[in-house]
Amino acid sequence: MERSTAQVERICINPIALEMLLRYYINKSYICWKMAMSSKKEGRSVDTELKNAVRATDTKAQYDTSAKRLLGQKSILAHILVKTVDEFKAMNPKDVVSYIEGTPYISAVPVEPGLTNIATEKSGQRVVSFNTENAEVNEGLVRFDIIFYVRMKDGLAQIIVNVETQKDEPAEYQILNRAIFYVSRLISSQKERDFENSSYDDIKRVYSIWVCMNMTENTMSHIHLTKEDVVGSYEWKGKLDLLNIIMISLAKELPKHGELYELHRLLGALLSQDLTIDQKLDIIGNEYDIPIEDNLRKDVSDMCNLSQGIEDKGIAIGEAKTETRIIINMYNKGFTVDQIAAATDKEIKDVKAIIAGAEPVLV
Repeated sequence: MERSTAQVERICINPIALEMLLRYYINKSYICWKMAMSSKKEGRSVDTELKNAVRATDTKAQYDTSAKRLLGQKSILAHILVKTVDEFKAMNPKDVVSYIEGTPYISAVPVEPGLTNIATEKSGQRVVSFNTENAEVNEGLVRFDIIFYVRMKDGLAQIIVNVETQKDEPAEYQILNRAIFYVSRLISSQKERDFENSSYDDIKRVYSIWVCMNMTENTMSHIHLTKEDVVGSYEWKGKLDLLNIIMISLAKELPKHGELYELHRLLGALLSQDLTIDQKLDIIGNEYDIPIEDNLRKDVSDMCNLSQGIEDKGIAIGEAKTETRIIINMYNKGFTVDQIAAATDKEIKDVKAIIAGAEPVLV
């Protein structure tokens, strides 16, 4: 964008107007500007918007992993089972822990049809199990957040439980539709792994439990099959309780401790980005009597640290956007690159890069 001689002269011969205009644009975003300057003093560089966005995404991915690992602790899963599976209701969660078989698979088993299971040879026999191998080959696939087997109290029957976390209700699709797909995969993937040929009576009951954060209120819904007689009545043989979807919504504000919202308070505290490590551990240990083992403490600590990282990156992105907006506005008002660089304490080449990047959208 060319600058006329008249424009340059008008700026040069009118220092009072220049100072007033500079003060206007700088003071307009004073708070964000001050945060940016403070960040530099603390050694936290205000990087480009793209770099900050990439870093924030990386931090968010780490946060999501930590959240899954934390919910995947057997002591936490036991509390979820007590509130969602009829056989375990009213039981002490400590007694339920022993019914969770093996180590829960966390972000390891693909949801994709044909890839959930894997067949191997053991002692000359073909064995089909969850596909937790070839992580690099299957990189990029959608995986169950948490999936595990639970032995029932009779010591014989098993159920399969899947726990999924959502930061909020997605806008690009209806979340219940996704939950139905997941619970259907939990059923269909059992063929060859849990039953063979046409032994459909061996299908295990499944639960897909969805924990959705940042909702307007605390709720829990159980979605399952029901039978409705339209003409006549016949008792068809089979199990209507095979498919179970549990939708749990967590309000942003942590509910008080009580029987009704007991699970909501625990999950809300674990997944909170506002509570400190000590506050979370106090709720976990003192209110819910959950043993604070080293791995649980580490997962809580990691989540709190990553929450702070997400907040910091968000601030940095906001600061970068504000800084860019100030530079473009000053440029549109006729300030030279040198003047903008001096006012914003940036390198001339950085100012030019910002202007060049924005010029296609300027008219």
